Amino acid sequence: MENKELKENKIQNKYGIEYTKQGDYYMPNLVLEKEKIILNKYGKMRLKFLKENRKEEHTIMFVNGTLNKHLKEIQETAEKRIDIIIEQLKQQNNLTEEMKNTDQLYWVSMMNNFKNTAEEIILNELIYV
Repeated sequence: MENKELKENKIQNKYGIEYTKQGDYYMPNLVLEKEKIILNKYGKMRLKFLKENRKEEHTIMFVNGTLNKHLKEIQETAEKRIDIIIEQLKQQNNLTEEMKNTDQLYWVSMMNNFKNTAEEIILNELIYV
């Protein structure tokens, strides 16, 4: 086995890990890649649910680096599903854009009702699973 003198600043071994000499020791330069995402309401709710109720899943995803990807996927899916559900409810109840001009209070109250209904469905289907 060949004994090599290690460089002062950084070295690389056969595994591709860089080291820095700190005093008498060589410390690995290990840095987690951080992906910045902006969580909306549904991403935050899912994160809170995982932390409080599914600690094992949260820890596994965090360690594997898949937590941000999971939260981003959940919030995008939730937003798309809410739009789809609201459109379906509008069609089922014959709520049109013309009604917005004729009976505005009725239209707003129905839209709020549809949004709340869609959010309840999303919470049960995606967030609290």
